[in-house]
Parts: sequence; C-alpha cells; structure tokens
Amino acid sequence: MNVMNQMAARKEKGFTLIELVMVIVILGILAAFALPRFADFGTDAREAALEGGIGSVKSAAAIAHSRWVANGSVASQPVDLDGAAGITMSAEGYPTNDVDGIGTAAQLDANDFSFNADDNIVLESAEDTDGDGTVDCNFTYNPATGGVTARATSDC
Repeated sequence: MNVMNQMAARKEKGFTLIELVMVIVILGILAAFALPRFADFGTDAREAALEGGIGSVKSAAAIAHSRWVANGSVASQPVDLDGAAGITMSAEGYPTNDVDGIGTAAQLDANDFSFNADDNIVLESAEDTDGDGTVDCNFTYNPATGGVTARATSDC
C-alpha cells in the first residue's frame, strides 16, 4: 500500500505536456490581441511633442513681448531673456518667425524642430506619410500676434 501512495504522489507533481501547450496557446492568442494596441505609440508621441512645441512657443512669445514692453517698446530691438539672448523682434513686439526669433526665445532644439519656407515650424521626427511632398506635422507661428495660427497633424 505504501508503494501505491508513493506512485500517486509522484504522478501529481508538475504539469503535463498538454497543459503546458494549452497555456502557451492561450498566451499567444492574448498577445495577438494586445500587440496592436501597444505597437505604435509613435504617432501619439509626435503629436504630443508638437503640442509641447506649440505651448513653448506661445509662452516664449508672451514672455518676450513682456520684456519688449518693459524695455520701452522700441521697434525691432533685440530682446534678452534668461537663457536666450539676442532674440529678434517684429515691429509688433513679438519674436520673429525664424531661428533667431521664436526659435531662440522658445529654445526649440534644431534636432526636434525646423523652420521651412512656408513659415511653418516642422517637427523633425515626422514623415511625409501621405506622399504629397510636405510633412504635415507642423504649426504656424504669427510674429504679428505672438500666437499659433494653424496646426497640421496628419503626418505626425
């Protein structure tokens, strides 16, 4: 009788091959459903980076304008801020739409943002996904008002 108890105890240790295969199959099915949900956060990240750039530009334009007013509102006189010197200003008292203006004021990194010929500030990590020859992951800064007048996120 003692031998029977030992065999029964040995038989119930561990998992069978069928049980292990079923667990692996179930995990594979769950992974197949979950993977598409987590596969591409790149678009969301680029849109968030673009929104961060917009917020930075709006804040920097307001701060530079305040400094321009405090300095006496002299047309086209460069403004110095903490960490950003020689910011070129428009006649309205807001940073110009270039690297020396809003690029310096907002401290936009040249590896992340660039300025194109259409006066758009383009997110560098974005790609031309629709094949029209332009990257539509950008925004337009208006140096007359210090605001962002347009944004495009279709290629983010």
